[in-house]
Amino acid sequence: MSEQKDTKILEAILFASGEPVLEDDLKQKISFKNNLIQYLENIQDSYKNSGINLVKTGNKWSFRTSEDIKNDLTIFKKQKRKLSRAALETLAIIAYQQPITRSEIENIRGVQMGRGSIDHLMEIGWIKPSGRKNIPGKPVLWITTDMFLEHFGINNLADLPNKNELKASGFLEKRSAIAKITDMVSGENDAENDQKEEEIESLEDFIPETPKN
Repeated sequence: MSEQKDTKILEAILFASGEPVLEDDLKQKISFKNNLIQYLENIQDSYKNSGINLVKTGNKWSFRTSEDIKNDLTIFKKQKRKLSRAALETLAIIAYQQPITRSEIENIRGVQMGRGSIDHLMEIGWIKPSGRKNIPGKPVLWITTDMFLEHFGINNLADLPNKNELKASGFLEKRSAIAKITDMVSGENDAENDQKEEEIESLEDFIPETPKN
C-alpha cells in the first residue's frame, strides 16, 4: 500500500511542477527511497502512449508533451502592430495621389525613407504595385487595395474625405491628420529604420481638393 502511495506522490509532484525535478528532491518525499527509479520507470511506462510523457534529463524528471503531437499544439497568434508615423504618412499619400512612385512619395514627405513603410503596408495588404511609370528607370507605381477600402469602410476612392471635409473635422489643423489617424490604430510600435524627420504640421500639400476615382 505504501508503494502505491509513493507512486501517487511522485506523480502528483511531477504534474504540479513547472520545471524538471531532481531525483534527490523526489526521494525525500517517498517512504521506500531505494525504489525511486523503479517507481519513475513504472510511471514512465504507463504514460508512454499518452499525450504527455515522463522524461528524464540528467538527474531530473518532468512531464512533457508527447513528441508525436507537439507540432499539432503549436499556437499561432496574430499580433497587432501600430503603424509608424512614416508608414501612415506613406499610406495617406498613396491613398490620395495614387498611382505614385516611391521617389514621388519621398518628394512629398521631404525625406528619404527605408523599405520598412512600403514593406509593412504590403504585408498587411493595404497597398500593392500597379505597373511601372514610363520614365527612365521605370519605377514601380503604388496603389491602395480593396482590403484598404474594406478596413476603413470606404466603397471607393471617391469616398475619401476631401480637403474641405478634413478641414471641417480638424484634421488639417496644427496637429497633423497622421497624428489623429495614429490614435485609431491599436497595437505595438513598429520599429523602422527611417531617418528622423520633423513632424508634419499639415497634410494640405498633398491632399487634393477632390480625391481621385
